[in-house]
Amino acid sequence: MQSEVGPLHTVLLHRPGNELKRLTPRNNDQLLFDAIPWVDRAQEEHDAFAETLRGRGVEVLLLHELLAETLTDTRARAAAVHSGVDELKVGTDIADTLRSHLSSADAPALAEVLIAGMTFEELPASEGQSLVRRMHHPHDFAIEPLPNLLFTRDSSAWVGDRVAIAALAMPARRRESALTDLVYAYHPRFSHCARAYGAHSAPVEGGDVLLLSPGVVAIGVGERTTPAGAESFARSVFADDLAHTVLAVPITQQRASMHLDTVCTMVDRDAVVMYPAIQDSLTAFSLRPRDGGIDVSGPQPFLTAAAEAMEIDHLRVIDTGLDPVTAEREQWEDGNNTLAVAPGVVVAYERNAETNARLEEAGIEVLRISGSELGSGRGGPRCMSCPIIREVL
Repeated sequence: MQSEVGPLHTVLLHRPGNELKRLTPRNNDQLLFDAIPWVDRAQEEHDAFAETLRGRGVEVLLLHELLAETLTDTRARAAAVHSGVDELKVGTDIADTLRSHLSSADAPALAEVLIAGMTFEELPASEGQSLVRRMHHPHDFAIEPLPNLLFTRDSSAWVGDRVAIAALAMPARRRESALTDLVYAYHPRFSHCARAYGAHSAPVEGGDVLLLSPGVVAIGVGERTTPAGAESFARSVFADDLAHTVLAVPITQQRASMHLDTVCTMVDRDAVVMYPAIQDSLTAFSLRPRDGGIDVSGPQPFLTAAAEAMEIDHLRVIDTGLDPVTAEREQWEDGNNTLAVAPGVVVAYERNAETNARLEEAGIEVLRISGSELGSGRGGPRCMSCPIIREVL
């Protein structure tokens, strides 16, 4: 993986499942969803997204299937059960019962519980009295569901031939990295996979990592990725000779701009789609390796820093929307969150009509998909995809 726009060969998706059916008005905020999705329709939309990619020759891997295959490995199963049971939450007795129950489940059933969660009502019976069981509501979660697993971009990101396992910032998402890491560690498909960054490190999320060009990585620093995470990531890719420049890009710490890819994504070798409200104010610190450490310069305007690092005259900018109100609406609806399947060819939500029209006016081919239900977790085509192999430009 050298860029955001090289022809896409292989991508990792997660088809939404029963974990979305766990969302209620009582817990959707805690689980980071803005609405309660219609799950059947979300699945239809996701299937259409996957078929759009396959129609362009992209190999689509599904995380649920990979996880079930991974859990046939006894080492992976033991690690999965350990990471899935929080003894501090459920207590020693229930934890022991739950570990025994999960250890005896077949691989598909175990994968389902790890993704969709388990309520106290669904816990296996245990001997004796349990204050924990009696004081929890039956529909409280003994194992939390992972509805945000839909957004496979965040829990891992590929740089060069190495995968970075993200350290996710929000409590509702932290267990996602453990499942993704299991797949990379134990699935035969990734037996030769090397790591560039580990989930034990400071918070970095894949939605904040943009590969602008070979050797140039931009990292958003805001609600989800910390300055320490960006610096640690930079040191890691420098040590592995995967980049010569990392741009740390401060972004507003709010829901509408949780990741850098909510306000800016690459759509061609030299072009980005960008929310116009931040175009003039977005800055970047430039990090480069020096004498075993790093050199930090800036800040300077992001577009200037990016063009200099990419060694091009300038980055073409295609604005979200047509006017300030439309731009704000379409930024909120992931108009900037496009997935490039080749230089100048992107997948985008059809609802962002003005942004898509601007992209086409600029010579970008737009493959439109429906996202009325998929977007309820605030993520677009880029958020829902983790590219694994792209052709080097």
